[in-house]
Amino acid sequence: MNSSGRAPTVSVVVCAYTMARWHLLGRALESVRSQTVPAVEILLVVDHCPELLARAEELPGVRVFANVGPRGLSGARNTGVAAARGEVVAFLDDDAMAAPDWLEHLLRPYDDPGVVGVGGRVVAEWEGGKPAWFPPEFNWVVGCSYVGQPTVSSVVRNPIGANMSFRRAALLAVGGFSADVGRVGTRPLGCEETELSIRVARRDPTASIVLEPRAVVRHHVPGERSRWGYFWRRCWAEGLSKASVSRLTDPRSALSSERSYALRTLPRGAARGMADAVRHGESGGAARALAIGAGLTITTAGYATGKAGRTAVPHPIPLGELT
Repeated sequence: MNSSGRAPTVSVVVCAYTMARWHLLGRALESVRSQTVPAVEILLVVDHCPELLARAEELPGVRVFANVGPRGLSGARNTGVAAARGEVVAFLDDDAMAAPDWLEHLLRPYDDPGVVGVGGRVVAEWEGGKPAWFPPEFNWVVGCSYVGQPTVSSVVRNPIGANMSFRRAALLAVGGFSADVGRVGTRPLGCEETELSIRVARRDPTASIVLEPRAVVRHHVPGERSRWGYFWRRCWAEGLSKASVSRLTDPRSALSSERSYALRTLPRGAARGMADAVRHGESGGAARALAIGAGLTITTAGYATGKAGRTAVPHPIPLGELT
């Protein structure tokens, strides 16, 4: 709750960049309209796609904006933050669908004034079914919750971008999302929420970001993202993205969660895969173990390549000028 003893108001921002997801976008917006705790507004930010912008103007009950920043997810999200009127800004991907009680659970941790951000669980909705070789430890490849994350409400470094929220004041105080990291169109980069969360924590070391697994969204995973080619490209891009974050912040913060993941979660996952293959004759078990090893190797190589590149400094969009 805020100082008046009531729950904070919340604006929901959905960013979209292509007509190809129009039917999924409609599903996402309808899921926000159907919340047990309603948002004060739904904001749709269109990322440099005139055709989508023109059609989106017809949508009922939605405030529609064109991304006024650089092309990409960071710029689109910052446009939404600048226009939002809620005390909390929640973000939902255009290809995700929120459970009816999503906002109810997402807002509850804000009863603690020290909480500046809350994320939830992202359940993969595989088009055509999840491939047997795909390890659940690598569900982050398709933007979903993965084995190794907390399963109960816990303090975390950063949420998953498809299902996250922050106090608007905290976002404005750090200048919003950095234009130097994050996805642009279909380019499989990311980590913009990681870099932002680190800056939020640096500004106020007493503040916390919470993962609340009861706040659930379902994330559509198209068939092309269940192929090996996408898996290795996304792992490589994640390594590059983590290198960018380490340059913009520091390696200790950028890799604080990844150390335990690489040293504990992945070896256990590989061991489970081999056990499934040996004890239960499951062919996918050995494939999952191999994918874990390959994924870690490719991600590490991407990180090393990124670290060898140029030094960058963050360029947040000046949100303060838009408030």
